[in-house]
Amino acid sequence: MSVTIYHNPRCSKSRQTLELLEKKGVAPTVVEYLKTPPTAEQLKAILTQLRFTPRELMRKKEAAYNECKLENPALSDDDLIRFMVEHPILIERPIVLANDKAALGRPPEQVLEIL
Repeated sequence: MSVTIYHNPRCSKSRQTLELLEKKGVAPTVVEYLKTPPTAEQLKAILTQLRFTPRELMRKKEAAYNECKLENPALSDDDLIRFMVEHPILIERPIVLANDKAALGRPPEQVLEIL
């Protein structure tokens, strides 16, 4: 089984999720998404697997959210995805992909449902 985690090593929930996976014997591919952000196409696929809208996957307390005026309801999903690709800090984390499914590790145990 191929498992990927979109990980930020500075985030406690991300570290806890990675540790949980490893304790379960899973050796995931780790993507430090701040260094290697997903493409718009990858992000659209992740959103589909999560069954989230772009806004649901955004970190609204990040400075970039306010600086880019992302609260504007006139922005399309494609606009929001473009901002997340350009400013990956806006993407909620961690995201785990496995078995053609995705889960947000908030709480970390939630990712076990897709393994």
